[in-house]
Amino acid sequence: MSESAPTVDAVLLDIDGTLVDSNYVHVDAWSRAFRDAGQEVPSWRIHRSIGMDGSKLREALVGSADSPLAEKAKELHTEYYAAASETLEILPGARELLAELSSRELTVVLATSAPENELSTLRDLLEVEDSVAVVTSGEDADVAKPEPDIIGVALERAGVDAENAIMVGDSVWDIESAGRAGVRAIGVLSGGISRGELLDAGAVAVFDDPADLLSHLEDSPIFSREARA
Repeated sequence: MSESAPTVDAVLLDIDGTLVDSNYVHVDAWSRAFRDAGQEVPSWRIHRSIGMDGSKLREALVGSADSPLAEKAKELHTEYYAAASETLEILPGARELLAELSSRELTVVLATSAPENELSTLRDLLEVEDSVAVVTSGEDADVAKPEPDIIGVALERAGVDAENAIMVGDSVWDIESAGRAGVRAIGVLSGGISRGELLDAGAVAVFDDPADLLSHLEDSPIFSREARA
């Protein structure tokens, strides 16, 4: 059976919760950081905010992005996350998915707003540089997800327009950010957000994780215009 031609020229992928099982490491680091900075924040509320721009996360959870408490929490989160980085694991099928997309002449973009120090850790863990053409970071946009700026940077660097790209992400912020940039988005459940919420945010299809997307690649919106939700 012949392979289908892709419906897009580029695939943009988030990293945290999409390719690396890191969301709950972030939740724990933020929970400890807020507590040690002087304010308890329930872990479930933190989880709901993972994937947001860091300043928006702090504003949503403690009422300010730059108060002394918020700044201290930011500093502590960086420290605690770095200390826990050895516990990070690649999600099933992540490397294989990126390799397959690259082998089929798609431009693979890591479209993340993670700060450079975290991004370096994630890239070292993933070991997918041969499959990746473009990478963004939090340094590339003044405001990050759910604003569309980082998606715009990714599109520009990949040399494609919004209609010829698709996003893969695990949070409603990924889906909303892509939508605001005019890019269709595929959701994955590996970040802990429900199928219903991802679809409500605008996802055109939802898969369990990278391995599930890879096993259904031909029927996904990347290669089929009649893909299932």
